[in-house]
Amino acid sequence: MHPHAQETLRGPRILLRPLLESDAAALVEAATDGELWKLPFTVVPSALTVDAYIQTAIAGREAGTVMPFATVLIDSNRVIGSTRFWKIDRIHRKLEIGSTWIARSWQRSFVNTEAKYLMLRHAFEQMHCVRVQFTTDEINAKSRAAILRLGAHQEGIVRHERIMPDGRKRNSVRFSIIDDEWPEVRRRLEERLGADADPS
Repeated sequence: MHPHAQETLRGPRILLRPLLESDAAALVEAATDGELWKLPFTVVPSALTVDAYIQTAIAGREAGTVMPFATVLIDSNRVIGSTRFWKIDRIHRKLEIGSTWIARSWQRSFVNTEAKYLMLRHAFEQMHCVRVQFTTDEINAKSRAAILRLGAHQEGIVRHERIMPDGRKRNSVRFSIIDDEWPEVRRRLEERLGADADPS
C-alpha cells in the first residue's frame, strides 16, 4: 500500500471517501446548492476553480500532508460536500480538520456531526493522534459555535493568519481536542448521533 494511501471512513448514513479528479462536476453541483463559493470566510470550488481545487488537494495527498475527502450520502451515492485532514504531522502525531463545506440543504443536519465523529475517531484511534486542531474565520460565528459543540477548546486568535481570495487579511480562531479529551468527546458525539453512531 502507498505510504500515504487514504482509507474510506464509513458511518451509518454518510461515507467520507478519497477525493478524486472525477468528482469535479459533483462538487460543483453540491456547491451550487447555496452558491457556497460566494461565502467570504471559506474556499468552496466553483465551475471556474474546481479543477485547481482538486489538483491542490491531490498534490497534498501525494506529499503526505493532506487527506481530502468527498462527503457522500450512502443511500443515494450523492456527493454533498468535502472535508479534509491537513497539516498532517506524523512525527508529532497531530493534524487539522478543515476545508469543510456541505451543500446548503444538508447544513444543520446529521451530516457534519457524523463526519466529524468519523474523522476524530480515525485520527485518535487509527492514526494515534495526540492533538486535532480546527481553525475558522473570526467572522464565522456558525462555524465557531459548531466547533465548540464538538467539545473542542478555543485556544486563541491568530491574527492575519491567511489572505482570502478577495484580498482580506483573515484573523483565524484556533481550537483543539487532545487525546486525553477524546473519550468524553466521543461519548458526547455518540449521544448526539444516537445509537447508530458506531457502525462497527
